[in-house]
Amino acid sequence: MEDAVSVEESVNELLDLTQQLLDSIATADWETYERLCDATLSAFEPEARGHLIDGMEFHRFYFDLGAGASTKNTTICLPHVRLLGEDAAVVSYIRLVQCLDADGVPQTSRFEETRIWERQDGAWRHVHFHRSAND
Repeated sequence: MEDAVSVEESVNELLDLTQQLLDSIATADWETYERLCDATLSAFEPEARGHLIDGMEFHRFYFDLGAGASTKNTTICLPHVRLLGEDAAVVSYIRLVQCLDADGVPQTSRFEETRIWERQDGAWRHVHFHRSAND
C-alpha cells in the first residue's frame, strides 16, 4: 500500500508543480519559472515556428515583456500523469487560459500540452515540453 500512496503523492506533487509553472507564466514570474525549470529546458511551441528551442533565453524574452494588463486564469483539464520510474514523469493535459481582450470581452484560449519532469537532487525539474495551440 505504501507504493500506491507514494505514487499518488508523486502524481499530486507533479500536478501542483505544473499548476505553479503555468501560474508563473500567466503572471510573468521569472523567478518561479526559473526555479521549476532545468537550465537546459527544451521545447516545441507555436512561438518557435517549428524549431526546437534549447535553454531558457527564448522563454525569458516573453517574461521580460510582463504579464500584461489583463488578469489571466489558467485551468488544467483532463490531466494525465505517467511516472517513468522514480525520477521521470510525463504530464499531459488541455490548458485553458481565460482573459479579457482589449475591449474587455472575456476570451478563452486552448492548448494541448505535454510536460516532462525529471527528479534532480530530490526535486522535480521541468526539462521539456510540447505545446500546440488550438484556438
